[in-house]
Amino acid sequence: MVYRRYGPLWYRTMDGRTRRAFWTSYAGFGLDAMDVQIYAFVLPVLLSAWGLSHSEAGLLTTVTLISSALGGWMGGLLADRFGRARMLTITIFCFAVATSLCGLARNVEELFVARALQGLGFGGEWAVGAVFIAEMASSKSRARVVGIVQSAWVVGWGLAAAVSAVTLATYGPDIGWRIAFIAASIPAIVLFAFRRKLTEPEMFVGGRRKTSWHHIFTGDVRRSTLLGCLLATGVHGGYWALATWWPTMLLAERGISLTGDSRYFVSLLAGAMGGYVFGAWSGDRAGRRTTLAVFALGGIAMVLAYAQFGASDRMLLFFSFPLGFVALGMFSVTGPVLSELFSTNVRGSGLGFCYNFGRGVAGLSPLLIGTSAGHIGIDLALSIAVGTAYGLVILAAALLPETRGRVLD
Repeated sequence: MVYRRYGPLWYRTMDGRTRRAFWTSYAGFGLDAMDVQIYAFVLPVLLSAWGLSHSEAGLLTTVTLISSALGGWMGGLLADRFGRARMLTITIFCFAVATSLCGLARNVEELFVARALQGLGFGGEWAVGAVFIAEMASSKSRARVVGIVQSAWVVGWGLAAAVSAVTLATYGPDIGWRIAFIAASIPAIVLFAFRRKLTEPEMFVGGRRKTSWHHIFTGDVRRSTLLGCLLATGVHGGYWALATWWPTMLLAERGISLTGDSRYFVSLLAGAMGGYVFGAWSGDRAGRRTTLAVFALGGIAMVLAYAQFGASDRMLLFFSFPLGFVALGMFSVTGPVLSELFSTNVRGSGLGFCYNFGRGVAGLSPLLIGTSAGHIGIDLALSIAVGTAYGLVILAAALLPETRGRVLD
């Protein structure tokens, strides 16, 4: 029965519980992006105000991603044991507190600790949220539902740029970056109150069985775990290299500020949103493997065109849209694939481990770029990192089974 008259068919056929799950997951993913991505926009200020080296700046991103691997794995494991909805209320609260601590840090050491705590909540939020919404969606539209939820990352990314620009312009660089972090934590506290009313997916309640977390490393499940880790490492490796160092590269090499010249950033965000939507649609229509391979090939081509072939500033603006399109679009397919590789009793553990193992390994990418930038330049270091990462995505797509339309047990 059609629940509402407006929106695409996959949305109109949702019942009230599924819609509540959809929007609370959407909001959580958006706040994840806003709170984490603020660092990239205030990084130029910290480089100057605190005299950070490129290695230290990369390390502050790396520690967040590595700790998010632990947070995501533990979040997924605990979600299998205690419930998806319960864990979502915990992750958003932890994330809000840690983001506030980032704004209160007095030195690099304190910011390092705050960013590590932020990573714990950040990793848990995505792992548990992806399983939660995947189990609520139907098998025919799972990629579209999960993909559109993940498109909230673009909204959060845009909000991070806006909040950073406003606070830095209003309060100046010395205090503005602190206010940006603290302001970003407030919506997460509001969402925490709403999440206390969530209920568990019927699939989880009906299929809940006590299975040890290390089941994902045994028998036939081991292959799914290994391939899931390979896919997640490639997807994250490419994205985090771009998200961390692209704004700094444009400023250092071209004198272009993403917040100062909004055309570049708006084009990038528009491409990212288009990539999420197209990837979600393509994952259900063309299949997961084909969609992943095409996006990864496009990502390699875009980075080479950007960084290695002397593109003019006008060409950089032109290519911002396709770069955002491919860099974010493959995430629309990654969530459904990782959800479909595992059974309900270990889905949180499996997805949480694979996705966040990839994020943890990929956390080394910003550090390696920062370390090598002084020797070979940011543009070349970035190209090597992104090309290697998306090569792993192509390999994973070739080895993974096609899971389109798979009914979750």
